[in-house]
Amino acid sequence: QVQLVESGGGLVQAGGSLRLSCAASGLTFSDYCMGWFRQPPGKEREFVTTISWRGGRTYYADSVKGRFTISRDNAKNMVYLQMNSLKPEDAAVYYCAAARFLSNKDYYLSGSFNYWGQGTQVTVSS
Repeated sequence: QVQLVESGGGLVQAGGSLRLSCAASGLTFSDYCMGWFRQPPGKEREFVTTISWRGGRTYYADSVKGRFTISRDNAKNMVYLQMNSLKPEDAAVYYCAAARFLSNKDYYLSGSFNYWGQGTQVTVSS
């Protein structure tokens, strides 16, 4: 049974930082691309970032480029999202997701991902 468990969310002031973690189990982690999506209140789920199987390629939404960094540790079955210079509009439930196959044409599509975590809340106060 595949499980993705996010942690590290919380309340932070605008301009602050948070580091989200996602622990994966029940799958061969290094065979999966990993991604982070978020769902702001009252809005659709949106792409944040994706990292390839070994971490050699990363993709970011324009809204987070230069502020967020995705990384992974295949030895620990972990993926991370370092979020700096947080803005109120970054507030959302953040989801970790795993995809067996991704290309440069579908890395940002939620439908491309096979497994999802339960989400962790990030709140940014202004």
